[in-house]
Amino acid sequence: MYRTKYLIGGKTNLFLQKYINQSLMSSDLKILSANIKKNILAKRNKFTVTNTVDIKEIVKEHKYVSGLHNFSNINLYTSRTHTCDQLRNEDCGKSVILCGWLEYVRLNRFIILRDGYGSTQLIIPENASTELNDFIKKIPLESVLMCYGSVKLRPVEEINKDQSTGMIEVIVDQLLLLNAVDTKLPFQLRKFNKANESLRLKYRYVDLRYPEMQYNLRLRSKLLMKMREFLIYHREFVEVETPTLFKKTHGGAQEFIVPTHEKGKCYSLVQSPQQLKQMLMVGSIDRYFQVAKCYRDEGAKPDRQPEFTQLDIEMSFTNQEGVMLLIEELLSFVWPSELGTIKTPFPRLSYEEAMVTYGSDKPDIGCSTKISNWTKYIPNASNEVFTLVLKNGEDKLTKKKINNLKTLISTNYPDVKFSLLNVKSFETFKENLKKIINGIDVVALFADNNISEHDLVAIASGSKFKALSVLGKINEHFKVDNSSDVRWRFVWIVNFPLFEMDSNQIQSVHHPFTQPQTEITSDNLLEVKGFHYDLVLNGSEVGGGSIRIHDANLQTKVIESILNIPIETMSHLVEALKSGCPPHGGIALGVDRLLSIVCNTNSIRDVIAFPKTFEGKDLLSGAPTEITTEDMERYHLKIDNIEKS
Repeated sequence: MYRTKYLIGGKTNLFLQKYINQSLMSSDLKILSANIKKNILAKRNKFTVTNTVDIKEIVKEHKYVSGLHNFSNINLYTSRTHTCDQLRNEDCGKSVILCGWLEYVRLNRFIILRDGYGSTQLIIPENASTELNDFIKKIPLESVLMCYGSVKLRPVEEINKDQSTGMIEVIVDQLLLLNAVDTKLPFQLRKFNKANESLRLKYRYVDLRYPEMQYNLRLRSKLLMKMREFLIYHREFVEVETPTLFKKTHGGAQEFIVPTHEKGKCYSLVQSPQQLKQMLMVGSIDRYFQVAKCYRDEGAKPDRQPEFTQLDIEMSFTNQEGVMLLIEELLSFVWPSELGTIKTPFPRLSYEEAMVTYGSDKPDIGCSTKISNWTKYIPNASNEVFTLVLKNGEDKLTKKKINNLKTLISTNYPDVKFSLLNVKSFETFKENLKKIINGIDVVALFADNNISEHDLVAIASGSKFKALSVLGKINEHFKVDNSSDVRWRFVWIVNFPLFEMDSNQIQSVHHPFTQPQTEITSDNLLEVKGFHYDLVLNGSEVGGGSIRIHDANLQTKVIESILNIPIETMSHLVEALKSGCPPHGGIALGVDRLLSIVCNTNSIRDVIAFPKTFEGKDLLSGAPTEITTEDMERYHLKIDNIEKS
């Protein structure tokens, strides 16, 4: 159908549209003419009319069949001349072909045709045939049409300044019904009264037609392309695809298990290409990246996906500064110009600075209130006392929200003593404060702190980082005005602890492959810092990486002696480190999260074409579904207490 051999130097030396129209002539498409003299209509699906004319006659007469046309790249290999977002004032007088979905019909004369790029208003001429007018009344919305017509300027009083094509309209010459909607659509594509998300996910193929979804997915494509362009052509990186079927990794996130026909043996879907990219460094692929699919079986968590996309990067002979500089240059290169600029270098905070200042290791540095330490006002305090003064916070939380917040904190931080006080009057606040904190010096406190009536004061005491985390949760619910007027607030968080105590067991804060900053001894396990770094944007973590352990003996010590993970599970990696492994480090950027922030969506699901629900379900196909008896036998599976249908 498409004679691409006639395309020389990216231009059409022979009229490509001729061959597309020849294909149309042999198809079952029917043309409806606006010309009342021809009185052309056709039978199509449920619509029956009279006086049919062979499509070959109309196409033969049409001006597009002969001559050359200067196609833009976006219309090459298609049967259209322009998209529904392409026509402007300078196109006035041109004959055009548009293809798209019927979005709206008004007064049986004004038609809005929409495609993945935008919308254009079509005008049915006043002398159009009666049959055509009757036909338009019957066309279901969202049917697929092709329009042959000419461009004219709108009257001044009819210009739509909110529409990119609002200065023009297309006078219909001929109209083709390519495919009529033959079912009741679950919802109409309107900006107002949108369907609930469950319905939109179930009928995602309809939901994708929303302009917002089109913008998000097209921006995602361009951003990934720019990332590849920068890394390959400007920084000489090599894109390498690594397997998604791998060996189960102990520690870290829960992985999906993939059974095999070998009894008792299974694969695991990788939660990241971590070990594989380290082995690429051993193999002298010293500048690696890939746009990687990753999988984590984390259960029902809001705004998480069981499968997600990350830009995975690893380099040999580098250090923390090198990796961070690379990412700053990468983001500066790919950042869409219409979204403003980002300032580099990004500011940095140590993990402890971030926690003490904002109560979070992913702070929004421009929209968060800083935490104060009130311990100095309390003689003989048994625990440190931290506070958050929320200016004019009285009106920002309803009683219901306050109760929900208190329930959340008491459930997740039962050992933290927490209070939330409303400063309705200074005297009442001082009395309540003395009741909560025995012996507190309120005179000194008021002298040092800017507290006003109608403020909301959150107080937390207990284990230092748990108490700070409570105030961090409060900070997440109270976004203050961004005094710095910076739209994109990047910050690096560095100097994380290498290990932490959880349920009386030593665990890695991130993963067991991070290089320690100092020598690890039995006395400093909880004090030693790692060469780990997280990238935070507007209060969300969008990337994380580290310098890796490249010494086999140190890696064995961390895995086996400190974390008590059987070394056999990592023998392939340890063996690789023994084989001449260079110093190396890397990072992974969360593509979904980054796009969600850039596109200002409520959820990462709005930047993914076919996402799962927060429970990990695919509403479109109904997956996960029950396994068949044949598959159970093939993979040697037995499921107890399953109801047979």
